[in-house]
Amino acid sequence: MSLFPPPLRRLGLAALALALGGCTTLAPDYERPPLPIPASLDGASPDTAAAAYVPPAWRAVFVDPQLRDVLALALANNRDLRVALLNIDKARAQYRIQRADNWPSVNLNGQHSASRSVIGEDTTQVNRSSSLQAGLSSWELDLFGRLRSLNQQALETYLATEETQRSTQLSLLAETASAWLEIAASQQRLAVARDTLASQQRTLALTRAMHDEGVASGVDLASVQASVESARVDAAAYETNLAQARNALDLLAGTAVPANLLPDAGLDAMQASVVLSELPAGLPSSVLLLRPDVQAAEHALLAANANIGAARAAFFPRISLTAGAGIGSQGLSDLFDGGGHRIWSFVPSITLPIFNAGALRAELDVATLSRDINVAQYERAIQTAFKETADALAVRARIAERLDAQQALLAATQRSYDLADARYRNGVDSYLETLTAQRSLYAARQSLISLRLEEASNRITLFKVLGGDGSNEPVPTAPAASANPAAAS
Repeated sequence: MSLFPPPLRRLGLAALALALGGCTTLAPDYERPPLPIPASLDGASPDTAAAAYVPPAWRAVFVDPQLRDVLALALANNRDLRVALLNIDKARAQYRIQRADNWPSVNLNGQHSASRSVIGEDTTQVNRSSSLQAGLSSWELDLFGRLRSLNQQALETYLATEETQRSTQLSLLAETASAWLEIAASQQRLAVARDTLASQQRTLALTRAMHDEGVASGVDLASVQASVESARVDAAAYETNLAQARNALDLLAGTAVPANLLPDAGLDAMQASVVLSELPAGLPSSVLLLRPDVQAAEHALLAANANIGAARAAFFPRISLTAGAGIGSQGLSDLFDGGGHRIWSFVPSITLPIFNAGALRAELDVATLSRDINVAQYERAIQTAFKETADALAVRARIAERLDAQQALLAATQRSYDLADARYRNGVDSYLETLTAQRSLYAARQSLISLRLEEASNRITLFKVLGGDGSNEPVPTAPAASANPAAAS
């Protein structure tokens, strides 16, 4: 037998149908702002086939096994990513709290009281009463969509947090791969510096012998000694840079990276560790809408749009219900054995805003301005995405030509150094020509290493700015989450 009498049951069901039956809110219809950027990323006419471009997964881009293992370490241990994951849990819980306001809160209240009173000189009387009552507590009927708007706002905030986590993970992959490549470049720079130092030391020994025999001048000997010390300075500087690059990689990985996962010394890890297929011509700018930071900005815009609906609904009456039904008796022992009597209460309330010194109008203005701010921020996110992509494509367009020219320059400076060194050793020229050629060769070798690093880093940058898929690897620290955040409630 139901605790609620038929009239109260009928009224409650009617109120429930009225509160939940509506599907509209007072929020304005959402329209995605037009793209404030050119139609294509490379200046060509947008290609319909290119619009189907799907950013590659990170394992298809970072192919070196050691680099992959380092990236897995970062996904499991990086603290920034851990904070982003915890923020998702927090936003999911806040969404569940807001969603709970759409449903009535049912409470069970039991009470027993006893009082003793003295009647006359010798007579006392004990009064007892017991009751058990279940009911609704201040349940708001969402007649004008205020709660639904707030619920939508909380949902969009949760989705924006999810996209922020995706953006954090994508940036982490790119930064970790770049730090790993920086170690490879530092190792190669250090190897060049040490090779140059060893060559200079051999030249110094030869010059000393030539000076002792009166063949080389004291100026040549002093020049070679200065060159040796300069090479020592460079070698020590590159050793410092290598140590700092390892520290940066450890920070990104969230733990000490084992030595066996570092780039192999002596091998050109920069050329083979990162692979990115050629981008189709006429790639439309609309592909940038899939970037997680752009999607996060759009979810924030949708949340601001929903907040306008809640601010508009605040101008209308708010109706709340407090109701209860149960049983009561004069004694606790009679409460459940048929001696009790039914009790019920029904307390509807309505709040109608009449005068609030313009506070509601100001709140609506704030909500509207917040939406306009989010529109500008969304457009700014798209423009930033276009600029980053256009810059990366501009580097990509000329990087192969720059590499060819630098390799040709290195070959030419190597021949110049070999000839100058041979002429010096045969006593034809002074050491000045050899020193000049050696410095040019050293600079050309270091520049080639930097250019190769730039080329590999450009592939990483394109993977990132095009919104590459960084989520195909499960994150070990991520809690199991349902696709529907409300499912956990």
